[in-house]
Amino acid sequence: MAEAKTIDTNTLCTWLERGQPVSILDIRPLAERMEWYIPGSIHFNAYDKLKKNDTEALNGLHLDKAIPVVTFCAGGRMSLVAAKILQAQGYDAFSLDAGMKGWSLVWNTAELAFDSFKIIQFRRTGKGCLSYLIISQDEAIIIDASLDTEAYGKYLLAEKAVLKYVAETHIHADHLSRSKQLAELHNAPFYLPIPNKVTFKHTALNNDDALQLGKINIKAISTPGHTLESTSYLIDDKVLLTGDTLFINGVGRPDLKADSDEAMQKSKLLYNSLQKLFALDENIVVLPAHTSQPVDFDNKPIQTTIGRIKQNVAILQLNEEEFIKTIQQRIPPTPANYLAIVEKNIKGDFSDINPVDLEAGANRCAIS
Repeated sequence: MAEAKTIDTNTLCTWLERGQPVSILDIRPLAERMEWYIPGSIHFNAYDKLKKNDTEALNGLHLDKAIPVVTFCAGGRMSLVAAKILQAQGYDAFSLDAGMKGWSLVWNTAELAFDSFKIIQFRRTGKGCLSYLIISQDEAIIIDASLDTEAYGKYLLAEKAVLKYVAETHIHADHLSRSKQLAELHNAPFYLPIPNKVTFKHTALNNDDALQLGKINIKAISTPGHTLESTSYLIDDKVLLTGDTLFINGVGRPDLKADSDEAMQKSKLLYNSLQKLFALDENIVVLPAHTSQPVDFDNKPIQTTIGRIKQNVAILQLNEEEFIKTIQQRIPPTPANYLAIVEKNIKGDFSDINPVDLEAGANRCAIS
């Protein structure tokens, strides 16, 4: 049997962006599939049989042989076996290098345009991390950078924009922040909301502080709860970057790096922060720092409005006592890598580890 062909994540990403026909086959166990997956992929639970080198592991799978097939698993080993079997059956089959681990770094973009500014939403499609490049009059700010600095640099160059500020909504737990690197590379000030525990030099950002960017004003609104320093950014009274305080379909978990009493206190803070945001105009566009679903290559921004969130997210219609009780009951298990990621982000240095290994896994910052 011939050696299985492989495909790297960048090539598959390009195929998806172009709309090139491809069958993407997920051969992992169902539990892993439910955690995170590649948009548009087909699930066929053959992992255990493939592990036993069962050549009939993919019997019952019927795909169009005129279309290339890309198989994937967690790390790219069992998918090689699957691709080899499919090749023997007459498919043009490939195995995805590094599997879902490698896919966690793949990203795409979507844009929003306003009279005085534009926003580019960068989306890590596997991790669900969302970061933002905001441009007004050739001046730019990047918030919650989660990609390699080159990704943002390419867009700054294309837009002929100068990076004036770098900022975070909070100290993240699910991904390694690239904001410090980005600020140093572009010699831009790095704004972090307080109180934070970082050990590197930065510019403190307080509630109601404002940053001037071209023709627009960006106002910091302290929204503690998910973390004590969590801050939202109101852009030109039209757009609200909510970090992990408020999502499209839920709210941020209040328990990270907190015991049960602290998680209870943070739940109360979160409730009050949400009331503060819901006092704003209902037509303001909400852009969160994460999404819990794999991000399609559809160029459609992940967004909603304050009004639609209030109407559609049931937990937000509860009174304070019921909200806190419900939040406490729904807190999911803390992923093993989250506390390690927080420590790296506090130090601002992850040069001694492999980001792909530490960041692997779905985003679990939301409660709905």
